[in-house]
Parts: sequence; structure tokens; C-alpha cells
Amino acid sequence: MPELAEQRPYHHGDLRSELLRAAERRLQTHGADQLSLRDLAREVGVSHAAPRRHFADRRALLSALAESGFLRLGAALRAAVAEAGDGSDLAARLRAAVTAYARFATENAALNDLMNSSKHHPGAPSVTEAAAAAFGQIIELMEEGQAQGMLAEGDCEDVGLILYATALGITAMVNSGLVGPERLDGLVQDAVSQFLRGAAPVRHGEDHAAADTSD
Repeated sequence: MPELAEQRPYHHGDLRSELLRAAERRLQTHGADQLSLRDLAREVGVSHAAPRRHFADRRALLSALAESGFLRLGAALRAAVAEAGDGSDLAARLRAAVTAYARFATENAALNDLMNSSKHHPGAPSVTEAAAAAFGQIIELMEEGQAQGMLAEGDCEDVGLILYATALGITAMVNSGLVGPERLDGLVQDAVSQFLRGAAPVRHGEDHAAADTSD
């Protein structure tokens, strides 16, 4: 029987996709440290050597899983912005995008952690590129806000990092149980509104008002 088990076929439909789906399931239940190519091969019913045709080692599997996550996140952000409507104001599209990110991060907590730890990993440029493409959509909204005079001038990535950090904090509190998931959308909406107010350019009259108040 062991010999027959080792003679399982290499081909199993779309083996790469099947392995990634199985890896994500194990990631959610056991964590990244418990992922192994041999266990995944057993789970999907192929020989233990078959996964190495797609992933050279465990690190390559984790990178592929992170890249897949960023591709899905990017699609979720695009869909959210499109649903908000190209003709809608910037605030509505930004709220939609950040809400989509927060939902993804809480619905796929373990995967999101892996994505965050993998996007700057040496030797995984495809992960970095997928992350940049996903979050680049929010950077584009920032650039649009600056062009419209809604946001102060400055490096859009630095400006966006502030909003990202806020959203990351909210999702971390939800994932840890400090905040109930039913509050997620409301907290994100409030966070984006406060961000837009804080990142708005200071008008000339406001400078004088601030000076008068400080006196």
C-alpha cells in the first residue's frame, strides 16, 4: 500500500491552484509554521514530489500564497471603488476602498498576516509587485485628492501610510476580539472621515484663525 500511495499521479487538474487552496485552509487552522509541501500533497491526493513542480520549497509556497492574497485584495479594492461609482466623490470611493481592505483583513486574518510579513521578503519580487498594485489603487485616490485640493501636498505614499496604519489598527482590534466585528464598517468610515479632515490643506484664513487662537 505505501508503494501505491507514492505512485499517486502528478497531475490533479489545476494542481497549483488546488495546492494553494489547501494551503490557505491549513494556514487558517494551523498557522504558517505548520504548512508543509508533503502534507499538502497528501491532502490533495498526489505524490509527495508533485508539489515541487510548482513550488521549489516551503518558502516559495508561502510567497505564492501571499501573492495570491494580494491579487484577491486588489480585485476586491477595484470592485469596491467601481461599485462606489466613478462619478462619486473622492471621499465615497476612498471609504469604499478602505472598507474593502478592512473586510478582507478580518475575513482572512491569517492570510493577511502572511501577506504583511511576505511583501518585503527578499527573493519574492512578485509578492512586492502584487502588493504595490493592490495598494497603488489607494495611492491613486490620494493623488486625485491632491489634484482636487482636498488633500495637502506631500508624498502620497507617506500620506497613505497614515490611513493604512489606522485601518490596520482597527482590523487588529477586531481580529483580536477587542472590538466586535459588527463595528468594523462604522469605525472604518469614521476613520476615513477624520483622515480626510486632518489631511486637508490649511487655508490662508485658517492660518490667521489658528494664530489668533494661540494668542
